[in-house]
Amino acid sequence: MILSGTTAVAGIMGWPIGHSRSPRLHGYWLREYGVDGVYLPLVASPEGIEAAFRGLPGLGFRGVNVTIPHKLSALAACDHVDDVAARIGAVNTIIIGEDGALSGTNTDAFGFLANLRQESDWRGVEGPAVVLGAGGAARAVCVALLDAGVPEVRIANRTDARAQALADEFGLTAFPWADRAAALDGAALVVNATSLGMTGQPTLDLPLDALPIDALVHDIVYAPLETELLAQARARGNPIVDGLGMLLHQARPGFEAWFGVSPDVTPALRNFVLES
Repeated sequence: MILSGTTAVAGIMGWPIGHSRSPRLHGYWLREYGVDGVYLPLVASPEGIEAAFRGLPGLGFRGVNVTIPHKLSALAACDHVDDVAARIGAVNTIIIGEDGALSGTNTDAFGFLANLRQESDWRGVEGPAVVLGAGGAARAVCVALLDAGVPEVRIANRTDARAQALADEFGLTAFPWADRAAALDGAALVVNATSLGMTGQPTLDLPLDALPIDALVHDIVYAPLETELLAQARARGNPIVDGLGMLLHQARPGFEAWFGVSPDVTPALRNFVLES
């Protein structure tokens, strides 16, 4: 680590923060590119989060990532919010200008698409996409898919009303959770954007019989790296993409904005982050 009187400072704000792999990820890039910078984990309670955001410019921060439960608070606290963050309804990256203004964006949609494009041949126009979930991650995935030109996005959620609300907002096709397997018929991509299948969470029950054998199966969960959904898809011959790359790629725009280097996502980086 190179530190000086002009060290660029960024970090990640959350409550709690110990689970985050972002300090390890950004620390790798800082060392890899020889950047005079530091990336800090910042514990901030919900009660003090607005004051914490407002105090960042005075402390010399270039910006921060934002994780649970502060993404909505960040949206409200920013002086400027770009179109992507406004559509997703949450901010996960703040860039602080020379005037101290907080500019918010959401890089999850970028990370999602960049991961798919690096790890597969999927390009968006092959056919319908099925998204499971209706929370913040699912919103980011849906925005990304629409911007990529996917001809139809089908959505299903354990709470049917939330799926329908998201479908109405974005012009998607909602399926009842009970019919989620039927939604796979003719699909070119299926994305699990729920917590189902994550370590400590229930398994995602999704029969893949109706899914075409050439359809790509993507799970944004990365703990475990190969979920039961991905194992099931791989066993039947479908191409698969795990969720770690989305985490890595979503970090790239913030790192470039704060530290002036456009970083690469490499196999060595993946292995380093997985060691944590």
